[in-house]
Amino acid sequence: MILTQILQPNCVKVPVENKDKEAVITELVDLLDANGLLLDRDVALEAVLARERTRSTGTGAGIAIPHGKCNAVKELVMAIGIAHEPIEFESVDGKPVTILILLVSPADQTGPHIQALARISKLMLDEEFKQKLEKATSADEVYELLNNKESE
Repeated sequence: MILTQILQPNCVKVPVENKDKEAVITELVDLLDANGLLLDRDVALEAVLARERTRSTGTGAGIAIPHGKCNAVKELVMAIGIAHEPIEFESVDGKPVTILILLVSPADQTGPHIQALARISKLMLDEEFKQKLEKATSADEVYELLNNKESE
């Protein structure tokens, strides 16, 4: 799976404006909605927040991958936010996050959702790449970094 086939350049936000978990998730859902990728913004937001309530999607090492499955999308959609000030996310390692990758997928399509989560996890193991994302100053830079990494 190539993430830049899912991620649209206009669905990247650097830096995110909000400083708390629920607000920043809402900000990324709103970014997807503003770009016409959601059939129902409220359903998508509730799916992601409901998943977050079951267990934090803060995976550790400054990364969060909030995600949800619902009927508010026809296909897997993605947004990325970079926080220049770390956000408390109740992560597994107890550390705040700076890289947020939001996924929303149809309730009946598990495969692409799992593949995207696996691909993101693999990319984030590259410490140098992760640091470049954290230091990015624009949405274009984040998209270009991801595109270049996917082309390796």
